[in-house]
Amino acid sequence: MDREWNDSQPIYRQLRDRVVVMILDGILKEGDPLPSVRNVAAEYRVNPLTVLKGYQQLVDEGLVESKRGLGMFVNTGARDQLLKAERQKFLGEEWPRVRATIERLGLAATELLNGTSHPTQQPSLDDGQAKPAERNPAKKER
Repeated sequence: MDREWNDSQPIYRQLRDRVVVMILDGILKEGDPLPSVRNVAAEYRVNPLTVLKGYQQLVDEGLVESKRGLGMFVNTGARDQLLKAERQKFLGEEWPRVRATIERLGLAATELLNGTSHPTQQPSLDDGQAKPAERNPAKKER
């Protein structure tokens, strides 16, 4: 997890979001334990109640379960649930802005897929690709 905090949202929410990213990235898998509240609090120099509040949000969302005396564990299906929610969030909130930018810039689908600014441009040998083997003019064939 990143050790930097930003002022745009509360730290407990940032902690929650970091755990979500870890689940989405496969760092934390179904059944895996979350790092202990005490360890996270000590490592990131935050109040343990702040960590607990972030973890509690995950419990409230059904992504994590608390096992008394054992800790917090990622629930079965948590990643699928998160993927579905994150996709909906992207399509509802971020995609309209991205689409508007694409339209404003007049980008074509082929340009987006190829990552080029010229859809008909073919890669040339001069743009870092391997060149065909050339004969060494100093060597003479016998």
